[in-house]
Amino acid sequence: MNGRSILAHLIPVLVVLAGVRESKAGADPKQWNDSTGKAVAYLRKQQNDDGSWGKSEQEKVGATGLILTGLLQSGKVGSDDAMVEKGLKYIESLVNPREKHIAGQNPRVQLKNYVTCINVLALVSAKRESYKAVVADASKFLRGLQWDEGEGKDKEDDFFGGAGYDSKSRPDLSNTQFFLDALKAAGIPKDDPAYQKAAIFVSRCQNLKGEGNDQKWADKINDGSFIYSAAGGGQTKTQDKANDDGGLPGYGSMTYAGIKSLIYCGVDKKDARIQKALEWIQKNYSVDANPGMPKERGDWGLYYYYHTMAKCLATLEMDKIKDAAGKEHDWRADLTAALAKRQKEDGSWRSENPRWMEGDPLIVTGYALMALSHCKPQK
Repeated sequence: MNGRSILAHLIPVLVVLAGVRESKAGADPKQWNDSTGKAVAYLRKQQNDDGSWGKSEQEKVGATGLILTGLLQSGKVGSDDAMVEKGLKYIESLVNPREKHIAGQNPRVQLKNYVTCINVLALVSAKRESYKAVVADASKFLRGLQWDEGEGKDKEDDFFGGAGYDSKSRPDLSNTQFFLDALKAAGIPKDDPAYQKAAIFVSRCQNLKGEGNDQKWADKINDGSFIYSAAGGGQTKTQDKANDDGGLPGYGSMTYAGIKSLIYCGVDKKDARIQKALEWIQKNYSVDANPGMPKERGDWGLYYYYHTMAKCLATLEMDKIKDAAGKEHDWRADLTAALAKRQKEDGSWRSENPRWMEGDPLIVTGYALMALSHCKPQK
């Protein structure tokens, strides 16, 4: 058989193999584009004249940064888009020249950390040189909120290293993950003490007894999952109080947040903390509910879960996950399909359960776009 004949026989095989690879390459392109396109169209109609999204001031400062981050990271629009331009102008108006946060001129104290974090993500996503100084100032402000020696806390205290809604509020893993997201986006060096301190708090939020977690409840469940907060004796959101033996069951959104946060803090992916947490998410893989939650709470924080899951798995550079039955999942395809199924006719998303502000279609659409930004179809 000559070379031309061999090539003729190989071409059909190569075409089939290429098709197999293409079929496994993440989200379905049409589904992803349709879903993100409808979301962008919805948000264009909802934007206020001042560039914000929302009705109340509290909603505006919280939703606008989420939406801009989702829009820009999805790549469906650029920072020169008129809608984005207006949104960025609104974020600029929230820069506080005295305190250096990005939460407005006279914000509720409890909004300063979260809102500044999400607005840092929005400004960094715009990729504009002019925002560098504002972002640097904001990251310095955020580090001042971390619970450490400045607040009279040493490494033995269960508040140490965490971030709350402000420097007076008890720290939790949700605020701490956004705090670390913002520091990483701002380009804060990996050897900054803020990361080292945060790693102590994050490790204490894990159901894993060991060098990283000395809390009394850590070995009661010991499955590698993460809870809402280690501070004040520990708290989970899966139930209203601890188990009779003091155990605190973990759940999906916090477990993904914990893994991602440890990686940002410089913990190696092979570390026992991350490996044990990975075992948990494989056993509890789901895009239908926030896993670990009892059935009646399965939709609590579902869209928050989606965006944290997506960002964590992208950070881990994992394309596939094996579930408890050994079935392999392309999580990008699964998550995109789950979001497409839940998208409303007008292009928005909203939860039927209003808990944790997920009845707000603007906030939820922001979360959904942020999740989809990590599910872009592979080229």
